[in-house]
Amino acid sequence: MSKAYTGGCACGAIRYAIPSEPVFMNHCQCRDCQRNSGTGHGSYLTFAPRDDVKLSGDAKQWDIVGDSGNVKTHAFCPTCGSPVYLTFAAMPDIFTVHAASLDDPTRYRPQVVTYAGRGDAWDHIDPGLPKFDKMPPAA
Repeated sequence: MSKAYTGGCACGAIRYAIPSEPVFMNHCQCRDCQRNSGTGHGSYLTFAPRDDVKLSGDAKQWDIVGDSGNVKTHAFCPTCGSPVYLTFAAMPDIFTVHAASLDDPTRYRPQVVTYAGRGDAWDHIDPGLPKFDKMPPAA
């Protein structure tokens, strides 16, 4: 078993530890992720099952309806404002963290770019990564 993925917000009020390996790592260029990150894309690691996640601290949450029509919940620190994780009503068994929230961000290894058609020309992402106009189909 590998070392747990750990991280949290900038001020340390919210912390997580996840013993499993991510099932998916992606850059997302949808408009929601652009706005949430304050740049051209969001970078994420997704884990399953959600029950493996050890979470401490009280996050502030807000919901948005994604392109799929499903609700995704953004969680951020009410003290420092750092975005930390996301959950999805339609996929209650997964837990997604922002790559920048990792204690060791070098563990992030993006596999694909999602919603690539919405990316801005100035947002340069590794051209070798597979690109999808939406979410890729589950394998």
